[in-house]
Amino acid sequence: MENDLSKWPQLQLDDKELQKQLEALLTARVVGDPYDRSGELAGNLRTLPRGLRSMGATHWLDISLTLDSVTWHFGNFGEPGLVAVTEEGLRDLELFELADCFHEAAELMMPLEKTRGTKGINEMLEEAGVVERADELNRRAWELAPDGVDDSVIYNAWIKFTRAHPEQVFGE
Repeated sequence: MENDLSKWPQLQLDDKELQKQLEALLTARVVGDPYDRSGELAGNLRTLPRGLRSMGATHWLDISLTLDSVTWHFGNFGEPGLVAVTEEGLRDLELFELADCFHEAAELMMPLEKTRGTKGINEMLEEAGVVERADELNRRAWELAPDGVDDSVIYNAWIKFTRAHPEQVFGE
């Protein structure tokens, strides 16, 4: 299907401007605190069109990969519904290698997070004897990101998805 630019004029924008439009749309449509463990954010994300849902869920992973790591992500954004929608979003955005890495990190971190208590993540990993595995997953996730400091493999996938499937972002 050829994208109708009269229906989706946003597609005429350059990539940076389109990203700003997507961020504004997400700000207007996504309700819920990503740090909250109630599941409200994941529930809200599930009401959005597939592409917008994927973007809303993967945004927080992009932040984690920029500031921390894929394993650290679960200490901040480890609500099970959000974890599930994030992995689905990575797959929808065709970031399959990152989705696989995220899945493996979730399998490692989610059980540990349930029993963490007041321990720091590094202390928790050391006590569980999984520091090397966590380091391996973190390296894999970082290697999947482009080299540019202003570049994001996740945000680049948002743009690509939007240009290919605008109806799944902006609605019919």
